[in-house]
Amino acid sequence: MISLRDCMEYLHLTSEEVDAIAEHEHVPPIIAAELGAYLTESEDGERMLKRMILDDIMHAADHGDVARVEQLTQVLKHFIATHPDLA
Repeated sequence: MISLRDCMEYLHLTSEEVDAIAEHEHVPPIIAAELGAYLTESEDGERMLKRMILDDIMHAADHGDVARVEQLTQVLKHFIATHPDLA
């Protein structure tokens, strides 16, 4: 059986990035990891992942969750830094 840890070792994403996907898509982390793996390999997938994180930031801001906005902003900065095609 493949665990979430196994999936995370394969991905080019952090656990925080996978959590942002899970939050955006309303799915368990293991499904988000699979989706993230697919998207990082697809042509426009990294842009879609960036959009998901931005959507999560806007949702947190709309609900006044300042701590989550700050956390997701750091996730977004890391994602952009580690995926240079997005710059």
